[in-house]
Amino acid sequence: MQESAVLEVQTPQRMCWVDVSSRVADLVPADARAVIVYSPHTTAAVTINENADPDVQHDFFRKLGESFPKDESYYRHDEGNSDAHILTSLVGPSVLIPVVDGRMALGTWQGIYLCEFDGPRRRRLILRFL
Repeated sequence: MQESAVLEVQTPQRMCWVDVSSRVADLVPADARAVIVYSPHTTAAVTINENADPDVQHDFFRKLGESFPKDESYYRHDEGNSDAHILTSLVGPSVLIPVVDGRMALGTWQGIYLCEFDGPRRRRLILRFL
């Protein structure tokens, strides 16, 4: 079994979700029992959420923006991306997905997303197959 893989992901804007579900699925070995999808970045995270209605993403970013504004005068970190660091810690750097009969056991409406909080950038996701 292949033990790991790396996905390169170009994000199109400062804050967005990029659906990587099909790209991850294409790399999952038939004999895997689980896959970890990990972001090695301090301003990008990984989540599993609804992949049917884009309003979910809109609501997600709207609420996070209200709770953690980009207002640079609020933060001490002087790179202008303190909100991105906070959001990454809240969402988290990785997800663990069980694999059943060679397929990720995602729910009907679930997708795997790279959450960009400080783009646009070229990001990497590390996949580890168990």
